[in-house]
Amino acid sequence: MPSPRARGFLWIAAAYLASLPVAWAVLTWLGPGVDRRWAVAGADLAATLVVFVFSAALNNSSVYDPYWSVAPLAIAPYLALGSGAEGAPVARRVVVCVLVLFWGVRLTYNWARGFQGLAHEDWRYVDIRAKTGRAYWAASLAALHLFPTVQVFLGCLPLFPALTSARPLGPLDVLAATVTLGAVLVETIADEQLRSFRRSRRDGAIMNRGLWAYSRHPNYFGELGFWCGLFLFGLAADPSDLRCGVGVLAITLMFVFASVPMLDRRSVARRPAYAEHMKRVSMLVPWWPRR
Repeated sequence: MPSPRARGFLWIAAAYLASLPVAWAVLTWLGPGVDRRWAVAGADLAATLVVFVFSAALNNSSVYDPYWSVAPLAIAPYLALGSGAEGAPVARRVVVCVLVLFWGVRLTYNWARGFQGLAHEDWRYVDIRAKTGRAYWAASLAALHLFPTVQVFLGCLPLFPALTSARPLGPLDVLAATVTLGAVLVETIADEQLRSFRRSRRDGAIMNRGLWAYSRHPNYFGELGFWCGLFLFGLAADPSDLRCGVGVLAITLMFVFASVPMLDRRSVARRPAYAEHMKRVSMLVPWWPRR
């Protein structure tokens, strides 16, 4: 008999596998007559709705949690191998897809090893559930499923020129690859340091070691760096396509005005000394702490 955690993984795998043919059907139905961005957006939306159905049926919005890192793993190879990509430099396509793969697999693995099963739901969703009552599933659809899907899709906009433009490689591609790889490494180190701290921490302790001594949220800084790297790849492939910057701007605003303040408020509520920590340590960009 599978453990509750294993059953949770099976249900989530079923949700994502079920979303694939639906997304592909929408992509095929929209066909060549629709701009590729809109076609991918439609497929992305369809996949999200399938995952939402599973979330509602299983009464747990955390079914959606890995979608953030899984969706680009489907979008990138679809663009790199699809029609219209034939003239794009192979080297750029390979580098971009490998970096997206590295980021997506690592982030999904980081989610998976912390997954506790469907009896557990993210604390933020629990708070929203308590505040919205009977309207919770409408709120979950809008805020916990559709909103992050839109954010990720906007973040992926640079992939369209990066994986289909015939513009030759240049110095900006080198910078983009450096930023993207460096960002994923920063996020990886930050996540590992946090995981180690959580295993050994004492009650009331504040994470202020390693990268966390210079930034309150270095993992988010690395995440933003990844999307900045994709933006640079988009600019390298087509400097005139300013739509590439919409995603990293939207994700930055989300982190600065929603995600980070929410986590900081929770930390202050649980550890009052964290308020002083906030005064000394930079919010996102690593910097020397104030004395």
